[in-house]
Amino acid sequence: MPDTIHVAILEDHPMITKGYEASLSNSPHIKMVGTANCGEDLFPLLAQHHVDLLLLDVEVPVSKVNRSPFPILAVIPKIIQSYPSLYVLAASMHNERSLIQAIMEQGASGYILKDDLKGMSELEAIITSIVNGGEIYISDDAHYELNKPRGKRRDVPLLTPRQLEAISLCGSYPNKSIAELGELLHVTDSTPRNLLHMAYARLGVRNRAAAVERARQLGLITPPTSPPSISDLQKQDETDKETVLH
Repeated sequence: MPDTIHVAILEDHPMITKGYEASLSNSPHIKMVGTANCGEDLFPLLAQHHVDLLLLDVEVPVSKVNRSPFPILAVIPKIIQSYPSLYVLAASMHNERSLIQAIMEQGASGYILKDDLKGMSELEAIITSIVNGGEIYISDDAHYELNKPRGKRRDVPLLTPRQLEAISLCGSYPNKSIAELGELLHVTDSTPRNLLHMAYARLGVRNRAAAVERARQLGLITPPTSPPSISDLQKQDETDKETVLH
């Protein structure tokens, strides 16, 4: 149980990042250690700082150049494997049961909706309960979505966590070969091919692009990231300048 909880943020919208920082800056036992605004900056950030909890936006781009969504479903297990004592709190605007369930099954310790005003106002307490108490936090609306009667749910094909990882990677890196996907999954060439073929059958599609599109429609993986607004780009430019000056 750490005396000070070290928190890192993965979030591509500067205003949301500033909101998190404002919410947590006055806490005597939480220290913000760093932020990343795209997926490729995450692991260098984690390698540079001791982090107890990562506040992870599920819909960030891979990089400033590759605006495809970062493959969160493949990344969360890698984070936990690399940093076993680190907790992941996912933050999202998306309230699809399948996506929430997949993220929690991959090892996240919580799923907070960005429009959960009560949860966001209690962010310090939520982080503390996760890190020091081993608690799980799920926003009320997301919890309802997970537990509402089956008759009210859409009929969504069941994919295994490993199949979801493969489809998620295809969405993030549409031009990579099967061999390159295998390297990202840390498996041999035949494994991603088999995973994808089984996923195609369950989704009722015949190729990668159709599988990614269908999975996004069903809320199984994160949708395409929206391009940054002009104001976000201006704020990020100001942040980058401040970083250089310091």
